[in-house]
Amino acid sequence: MSGKIKSRSAANADSISGGVSCDERILRDCHQLYADPDSGLITIAESVGVKLLPPRKKITVMLMGNHSAGKSSFINWYVEEHIQRTGVAIETQGFSFVTSGRKRESLTGNATLHLYPHFKPLQEFRGVSEYLSTEICTSRQKRFSLVTFVDSPGLVDGDMKYPFDVDEVLLWLGDLCDLILVFFDPMGQALCKRTLNIVESLNEKHGDRLRFYLSKADEAGGESDRQRVMMQIVQELCKRPGLNKCGFDMPTIYIPNPNKPSRCVNQIEEVCRTVEKTINQTVQNTLNSLEKDCELISEAITETLSNDRQMSSENRRARCKSCFLTLLGFSVPLALMALLLLGALSKELLEMALGPQGTEALSLYLSPIVRIFDSLSGEQQLYTCAGLVLLSFLLLIIARFSFRTRQTLTGKQKRQLQEKLEYVQEVVKGKKKKLYEEYLRQSVSDQDMDL
Repeated sequence: MSGKIKSRSAANADSISGGVSCDERILRDCHQLYADPDSGLITIAESVGVKLLPPRKKITVMLMGNHSAGKSSFINWYVEEHIQRTGVAIETQGFSFVTSGRKRESLTGNATLHLYPHFKPLQEFRGVSEYLSTEICTSRQKRFSLVTFVDSPGLVDGDMKYPFDVDEVLLWLGDLCDLILVFFDPMGQALCKRTLNIVESLNEKHGDRLRFYLSKADEAGGESDRQRVMMQIVQELCKRPGLNKCGFDMPTIYIPNPNKPSRCVNQIEEVCRTVEKTINQTVQNTLNSLEKDCELISEAITETLSNDRQMSSENRRARCKSCFLTLLGFSVPLALMALLLLGALSKELLEMALGPQGTEALSLYLSPIVRIFDSLSGEQQLYTCAGLVLLSFLLLIIARFSFRTRQTLTGKQKRQLQEKLEYVQEVVKGKKKKLYEEYLRQSVSDQDMDL
């Protein structure tokens, strides 16, 4: 089993390793260790009653904010392709997933849910599936091969009607996203109450995933104007009970334009570093989860085999007790038959059937019972026989129903579980150790690695 897995993994790695970053390869290999239909960790875990979820091969970054806050423009800048439509109108009315792939393609809502199975619960929100789309492009700029962007609808106050409950969907997506970038537009819409309400709710559960940015900072006027806008935003955020306990770091960002130079400090690279840091943390978390899941599966298999051994031992004891009571139950009618034979047959016939020694032994063992039985009256003998028959019947019932055995694993099943345990302990853990070495080798020298 283990040899087959190792050879197949190696062949797969050789076929698609070209042009793939180390982090991308690690996440892909970890996903393969879980999702292999024949001997992946998910299949092995299910065989011992443990449920696991496969790790994702990319991180999910959601962008939210008021309309025209520059979310779509940032995605286009990051991938260095014009993927998302931009403009002053509310261009993004639904949720658009932007990810890398083999060729440029656009997917509708149904295809999007097939591409992202973990987002399938979105179809339970009324009207959302019709406003889902996916844009696949071939860009490998920055760390885009490891990122799936979720471009959310622009948020506005007032009478704006959305075709679905945008607040609830954003809160649900916040549970699944690894990073949430909140863009505040300095051009009069930064203090959108809907945006602030959703941010406050997200911060209660996922404050560590939220990052705030003052987008389009080059359009906010001079430095004093930008500082005033940032102060207004921070003050408004601090008024919220769920936000006034966290410190705010709000870098100023804008899409650089060589034809339109600006003196405003552009910290857009800070967003890229935040994305990269999230990727690194995800790789570490995935490797750590792989190790924990291996231990979980190993413990479950060991416990299953141990319980089976204990159950087999209990079954043996139950069989012994059942056999003893069964023999005891049958011995009563056999003794009665022997008494009848001893009383009904002549000594000559018994010696012919059993021989002199057999007849003498039978008489020796049964003579005390015969004397007791002969001392009883005819009615007492009848009741005694009936009682002994009833006792025999009860002993047989107890032997049949009180000491039932429970089903245990077959020899084949035990061998398969042992093979799975060896595969997890040797192959998967060995692969995890190599992946961790590859990951750490990006940052430290070989002399510093003590693995």
